[in-house]
Amino acid sequence: MPFVNIRITREGATAEQKAELIAGVTQLLVDVLGKNSATTHVIIDEVETDNWGFGGLPVTEQRRRAAQTRN
Repeated sequence: MPFVNIRITREGATAEQKAELIAGVTQLLVDVLGKNSATTHVIIDEVETDNWGFGGLPVTEQRRRAAQTRN
């Protein structure tokens, strides 16, 4: 019983996009590992950009700085 957890920032992924991710990941496990799609679980966690960080800064701050650099 495969379990896949996808984490993305909460920025407006549509229900259709999420359904496509779930279907695509499920099919990948079927194709590559021969897993049963009926027992494959996919969970999508959406994380606020203030709660996700890299390079020592939250994503919100990373993007704010990037926007300042472009302007």
